[in-house]
Amino acid sequence: MSIVIPVALVVIVGLLASVMLSYASKVFAVQEDQLFLDLRAELPGANCGGCGYAGCDDYAHAMAEGGGETPCTKCSVGGPAVAAKLASLLGQDAGSMEKKVAFVMCNGTTENAAKLYEYEDINSCKAAKQLFGGSKTCPYGCIGLGDCVQACEFDAIRIIDGVAVVGRDYCTSCGACAKACPQKLIKIIPESAKVQVRCHNEQKGADARKGCNVACIGCGQCARVCPKGAITVENNLSKIDPEKCIKCGLCAAKCHCRTERKDQEEPPDEGSQGS
Repeated sequence: MSIVIPVALVVIVGLLASVMLSYASKVFAVQEDQLFLDLRAELPGANCGGCGYAGCDDYAHAMAEGGGETPCTKCSVGGPAVAAKLASLLGQDAGSMEKKVAFVMCNGTTENAAKLYEYEDINSCKAAKQLFGGSKTCPYGCIGLGDCVQACEFDAIRIIDGVAVVGRDYCTSCGACAKACPQKLIKIIPESAKVQVRCHNEQKGADARKGCNVACIGCGQCARVCPKGAITVENNLSKIDPEKCIKCGLCAAKCHCRTERKDQEEPPDEGSQGS
């Protein structure tokens, strides 16, 4: 009896507690807005933060409670298809939503950018940057240890020949790679922007060339031949406005540095991963 009574009391208390909790869960239950549930069901659930919100739940809540103020085109992972479904639920017009992709502003391959030293420490770009700015002679270029690869949840980036390469077909433009890159040389651009400058070096021409054989020297030749004024030279570096660029290719033909050219990025290949 000394054992049975305590056991019986524990069982009774447990049963009473479960009944009370069950009752409380029904009484104090928070009913989710049906619009939120419908919107959330259409979102991919990647929770990448590319929309600018904490996750898909947060974005769905913002749309449901925003009274039409929160755009339904912010989900880069879902793209135009998801935007159209969200717009239908919200009674909005999704408009035109062009797919965007990540672009690496560097062509400093192992052939183009020499090494300062052999790096054999933590396999991280952020860690390597603390040591003389990285192991390559160009202080602005891709360090090539794959912080962006680790950050990408969609397997869209590989390190090929010492430089990060984005597979456009896989990229969802979530921006995780851009945030992870300590060199800040990854930007999100419209998929149609095929002509871009593969350089991020803001040093003067001679100094830039010491670090990389194909660094932009800011000579302005590309800007002078552009028929639409889409190119400007700022801080010794050419920059292309994708809104003005008509992809005629004149700048790429004129560029002696081979930094301005139509996109030639390859899709990811497991055998090419270098991190």
